[in-house]
Amino acid sequence: MVLPVVAYGHPTLRKVSQDIGKDYPGLKELISDMFETMYTTNGVGLAAPQINRNIRMFIVDATPFSEDNEKANGFRKVFINPRIIEENGEEWKFNEGCLSIPEIREDVMRKKEIRIQYYDEDFRFIDEMYDDVLARIIQHEYDHLQGILFVDKIASIRKILIRKKLDDISKGIVKPGYKMIYPQRKKQGHKIHRT
Repeated sequence: MVLPVVAYGHPTLRKVSQDIGKDYPGLKELISDMFETMYTTNGVGLAAPQINRNIRMFIVDATPFSEDNEKANGFRKVFINPRIIEENGEEWKFNEGCLSIPEIREDVMRKKEIRIQYYDEDFRFIDEMYDDVLARIIQHEYDHLQGILFVDKIASIRKILIRKKLDDISKGIVKPGYKMIYPQRKKQGHKIHRT
């Protein structure tokens, strides 16, 4: 099932997510729904807060980057209760986007290498190192679990220049072609759902 994506300005995107156990209700179905949602929206990653779940889980499929990076080919993973243990190497710039912030892309600086510990979908503990675009995708999705968005990491002048676009997203003016959950409007006091 394709799930609606939470839009910029929604409070769930600013919460620090909570760990889950292997008995989390409907976990396998949720993972399946997240992959279906990610593929339908043409994403390469999706974090649980983006589908309005305050839990420490995200999924990635880096295959669209496989032309430029062999390691990305078939790189499809589930990260449950992840913790980035180390970030190393020079920071490098890459143009990022986000399903929760449609129609905005900005250059973001991130460290080149990471070490991450997490559980996979079968709750096996994993401790791995990643670099380049794989590290970047993981860092971007991991930030969602910390209540951080990629626009928090851009230059101040760029934040000023995109402020109107961000406001439009939070008001539901932007229509990305997939279902979104917009923040509650103060006057009406209910969620706005648009496609």
